[in-house]
Amino acid sequence: MSTPPPFLLNISSAFPVSLDSEEANESCRFDEEFKYILLPVSYTIVCVLGLVLNSVALWMFLTKMRPWNASTVYMFHLALSDILYVLSLPMLIYYYANRNHWPFGVALCKAVRFLFYANLYCSILFLTCISVHRYLGICHPIRSLRLAKPRYAQLVCGLVWAAVIACLIPNLIFVTTSQRDNDTLCHDTSKPSDFENYVTYSSVVMTLLFGVPFVIIMVCYCLMARALCRPRQISASQRGKSRRKSIKLIIIVLVVFAFSFVPFHITRTLYYTYRVLEADCWILNIVNFTYKVTRPLASSNSCLDPILYFLAGDHYRSRLIRVFAKRRAADNLQSPPGKNNDLALVYKKTDVQANNDCPH
Repeated sequence: MSTPPPFLLNISSAFPVSLDSEEANESCRFDEEFKYILLPVSYTIVCVLGLVLNSVALWMFLTKMRPWNASTVYMFHLALSDILYVLSLPMLIYYYANRNHWPFGVALCKAVRFLFYANLYCSILFLTCISVHRYLGICHPIRSLRLAKPRYAQLVCGLVWAAVIACLIPNLIFVTTSQRDNDTLCHDTSKPSDFENYVTYSSVVMTLLFGVPFVIIMVCYCLMARALCRPRQISASQRGKSRRKSIKLIIIVLVVFAFSFVPFHITRTLYYTYRVLEADCWILNIVNFTYKVTRPLASSNSCLDPILYFLAGDHYRSRLIRVFAKRRAADNLQSPPGKNNDLALVYKKTDVQANNDCPH
């Protein structure tokens, strides 16, 4: 086994590991003290913010946004995916705060890991649907009148849910629990003996549910940017509002991908690759550290998606502001009786003074 370069000796010495076995992956014990603070804290923040923001979004979609258009349909399903995921986070928070001890059984372990990847890939696919929908509206407005109907959007959302569930069924089989010392581990991947098979499966899913949608989004945005830079291709009625909403959509979706999805998939690919290649333990520890740091970033899309509804959603911001404005007006009307009496006296005094000042 090779010795780490001198400039990395300090890093490798920070990870106490054992390399007595012939299999480096079996003998290497990761130093993961950092995650027992990082993951519970970050997941708690995501859970609270995601639950509040997506609950408000679902309430708005169900009560204030009827009838739905195609864009609202996609955003509703995106919010539904996010809230299903954040509801699973309390168990993960307990698991990592309890230093990798899972007391909830195998079924809930599979369910929690399944919901993470279901939310991850549903979010990617629904953002892709929103992007394609906006692309059609900008670059093919006549065709979009026929295709961008709510019933078609509901059908597409059903296909997204079905595709993601079908692709993740093997994940339910791979994910399991095992014993280590006195702790019950809930594996994010699989048992060590099945890890290479899991990597092959995971690579196919990543290509289909992340790589292909990402390419579609980038192509749509390049074509949209070209169209938006040539105002003559867009009618005067579209030019203002559609242009601003489309630019906001492009920025927000690219931020979500750059912050949440791309770093996670890069570091996960490196982590899986180095484990399959049986890299030195000090390398595995470094890659494992970067991978674990990006997991909360992947979860944070549940908090970033509501920003999309507010800034680029059809009528979402105006109706949300109207709801809070009405509630504030109602609170002002329900002032204490003393203040109402004082206000009535002021009005009465003003009326009397006005009558006395009037010429008779």
